[in-house]
Parts: sequence; structure tokens; C-alpha cells
Amino acid sequence: MRSYLDFEKPVAELETKVEELRALASKGDGVSIADELTKLEAKAHKALADLYASLTPTQKIQVARHAQRPHFSDYVRLLFSEFTPLAGDRVFGEDAAIVGGFARFRGEPVCLIGQEKGSDTESRLEHNFGMARPEGYRKAARLMELADRFGLPVISLVDTFGAFPGIDAEQRGQAEAIARSIDVSLSLGVPNVAVVVGEGGSGGAIAIASCNKVLMLEHAVYTVASPEASASILWRDASKAQDAATSMKITAQDLLKFGIIDVIVAEPPGGAHRDPETAVAAVGEGIDDALAGLANLSRAQIVEARAERFLSVGRKV
Repeated sequence: MRSYLDFEKPVAELETKVEELRALASKGDGVSIADELTKLEAKAHKALADLYASLTPTQKIQVARHAQRPHFSDYVRLLFSEFTPLAGDRVFGEDAAIVGGFARFRGEPVCLIGQEKGSDTESRLEHNFGMARPEGYRKAARLMELADRFGLPVISLVDTFGAFPGIDAEQRGQAEAIARSIDVSLSLGVPNVAVVVGEGGSGGAIAIASCNKVLMLEHAVYTVASPEASASILWRDASKAQDAATSMKITAQDLLKFGIIDVIVAEPPGGAHRDPETAVAAVGEGIDDALAGLANLSRAQIVEARAERFLSVGRKV
């Protein structure tokens, strides 16, 4: 069953009428409503396209957080084969918020790392809503080092509110673990590509997104802190999250201008949650193009290109 966001109500009304007409037509009572149905479908499609062509940053956040948006497990199922997950950081334990291992992407072996938010109550609790503790980032660093040792490219799928802010995470060195993961990512002699597929929040996202190429889905968001947290910090009023979202420039379109991301991956009309298969396929094409552009570089050139990419961030402002 399709779930509509608050700002999608006009489209919801049109699509409800379309479904009612389809149900009426299926009864075959002799009344021809084919023309009326076609017109209404076209009107609903245009309304959806127009709405998503002019989303505000706050609306994009809602889309990026949509419960039916494809998650890490969906990308593994639709885009990769022979995925073999590896667990544990070899220091403390396993963290299910970050899932990683080795797989084949279009026949070629790769290291795959990503945040999994979960798709229902049970899986969300299991994966801690995609918010990793230190052992998750240490596991990511361990897998990246393994990939570097065996000469395998690293693909990161970013989708998190941010790193878990609990006391236990801080006691086990959350900041150090994130910094270590960033350091390893920046030092790899193999190509690495990150895709912000939903919400890229704070250091929790950067820990696995410090890559040669950073791609971002059209309606995803990427931010130093959630708008709600930023509003609480700046104005001590979380209700001003909309103002914070607008000021922080968190959309793919803004971040491309600043050089923070490299490519915007187009989503199907109405967002990735309406057509997950098409959205995942588009991400696959983006990853393939990014890896192809890095294929002929030496280890030294890969490291240098990555360093130059991040040193150049902000120069376009």
C-alpha cells in the first residue's frame, strides 16, 4: 500500500480517483470510461512531476526519510551478486547499523559497505535505525583495509541520520572511530565510490563517504547535522528546522554547485520509493561510470586525485 507524504495530498486525491475509475472499469458494466481514465492518469502524472520538480529542502528531507525508499538490503538484492557479509571490528563486537562484506558488481569483485536503517519495526531495532556505534566504523575501516590489500574497489551506500549519540558509544571512542574510518578511506590505493541514497547525516555519513567520487540521489540530503538538531543548536528551537534546512544547503542540487558531490543520480517521477527497481538501476549506472573513470589510475594517482578532490571543496563558492 502506497504511503503519501503530507505535501503529496493533491496527488493522492488524483491517484485515488484513478484507482476508483480503474475499479469501475474492471467491473465491465458496459460504461466506457477509458477516455476519462486516460485523461485523469495524465493529470495525476503531470501533478506528480510538477510537484517533485520544485521540492523545498524540507520536503526533500521527508522524501529522503520515506519508509518505502530502497535500503541497503534492496541494493544488495537488486544490484550485487554473491554478497558475503563480514562481521565484527576485532576489538569489541558487531554493529548491525553498518553492513559490509564482499560481493560482485556486474561480474567484478568489490568491497561493499553501507548503512541499513531497516524496513519494519523489528529490523529497525536490529540495525539501530542505521546509526552506528564505534564498532561499526571500525568494522568499515577493517573491510576497507582488506579491500586495499586485495586490490578491490570499495563501494559505500550512505543512509543514516548520523552516528549513534549514546553514552556507550562515546565511552568506546565514537569520534576516534569515525576519524579512523575517514583516514583509512582517504588513504586507500584502490578506487572508492560513495552514493548518498537517502539521508547522509554528519560524521556518520562522512566516515564511509570520503571517496574518489561521491554520487547522490536526486532527492537525497547530505548535511553536517540534521535540521532539527541545527535549529536546536542555533536558535534553541527545533520548530525552526525548516529555516535551518533552507539555510544549510543540504540538497543534491546545492551540493553539486559547491563541489561536495560529483554526480546527481536522477530518481523516478515521485521519488525512489515509487519505483525502487528503476532507482537502484540508475545508481548502478552511476557507480559503473564512476569506477570506469578511475580504472586506469595507479595507486598513487588514486590517492592524489582523492586528496585533490577534498582540498578543492569550497573553492567553487
